[in-house]
Amino acid sequence: MKLSNRITGINAGGSDGWETYVLACEMEEAGKEITHLTIGEHDIRTDPLILEAMYNAALDGHTGYTALGNGSVGLRVRIAERVEKTTGIPTSPDNVFVVPGGQAGLFATHMGCCDPGDRAMFIDPYYATYPGTIRSVSAEPVPVPARPERIFQPDPADLEAAAAAAGGVSSLLINSPNNPTGVLYSRETMEGIARFCQEQDIWLISDEVYETQVWTGAHLSPRMLPGMQERTLVVGSMSKSHAMTGSRIGWVIGPQEVLERLDDLATNTTYGVAGFVQEAAAFALGLGESFEEKIAEPFRRRRGIVMRLVEGQNHVRAIPADGAMYVMLDIRATGLSGEDFANGLLRTHHVAVMPGESFGRAAAGHIRVALTVADDRLEEAVRQLLAYAGDLSARRTD
Repeated sequence: MKLSNRITGINAGGSDGWETYVLACEMEEAGKEITHLTIGEHDIRTDPLILEAMYNAALDGHTGYTALGNGSVGLRVRIAERVEKTTGIPTSPDNVFVVPGGQAGLFATHMGCCDPGDRAMFIDPYYATYPGTIRSVSAEPVPVPARPERIFQPDPADLEAAAAAAGGVSSLLINSPNNPTGVLYSRETMEGIARFCQEQDIWLISDEVYETQVWTGAHLSPRMLPGMQERTLVVGSMSKSHAMTGSRIGWVIGPQEVLERLDDLATNTTYGVAGFVQEAAAFALGLGESFEEKIAEPFRRRRGIVMRLVEGQNHVRAIPADGAMYVMLDIRATGLSGEDFANGLLRTHHVAVMPGESFGRAAAGHIRVALTVADDRLEEAVRQLLAYAGDLSARRTD
């Protein structure tokens, strides 16, 4: 018997981008002490107040089937209020669809926008699951490079060229603040993306899970731009904003008629999100902006540590980190690829970072540093990284 082409083709027979992370875990299991600057996982876990709310909700009986696949009314009201407050765009609970995490939101939105064989665009560099998510709905991934010389801001001309080469597309997926680059898309970039989507008459899927982690500038959701509310689907999550990664709770914001169709999908896939998790999420959102700022603050502070250290040398260049829990470093002066640099750093200094190539061709020659360990340990690891880069650069000039 054979498996379906759909399931065997999710990674297109190639890499899933996580080899360096897997190697670091194997070394750790073998007894090596590894400093993990790899995945976007908070080093401070979910706040006890939220866990207590989840526990009490379970004791109160929120452990059975949930009545509504699109989410409890109470949670959708909280999410709608938050979205309307931060964007100024009228948003009702009917514009909110609750999903088990941002990844489920990415899958659901592409299921809603793409037929089998359709072409779906996304920006390169990208979060590692993007092309696999598109293939999993039997669509064809179309990467569009955001080039280092433009500080990884997408160029509308590149979008147009990619769409023309593909013979037409159904959707475009963007992510700002961006993982892996830390770049915040400018208003000019967002307006160019909006014009492109309107001219092509396609859906825009906006992954905004890092919206509370903005260090410079201001986050602009494309749903706020003229003519975009009816063609934009926003994916949000409690994972990064409230350190609830394992709780698997997020949402899709969009037109009511679209979300009603996503309800059909949920009935046949997830059957909703656990009630006690939804109750905890509603409680967490009620803690307000000050709580979200507290969760984000360590990453703001650690970003400053990395940028200060990088400014003190000339072998590695930092991409301006406007947001998210990462700093991307340009290591091309060492003569190594991002993959070779990351693997060499891991073997020699036991510091694990992600190669830029894990996130697409546009990030080749770069590495991503996750700001997810204590300040002193992060500083020591970055010093080792920079020393390693300096040694490599010196050898090139000898």
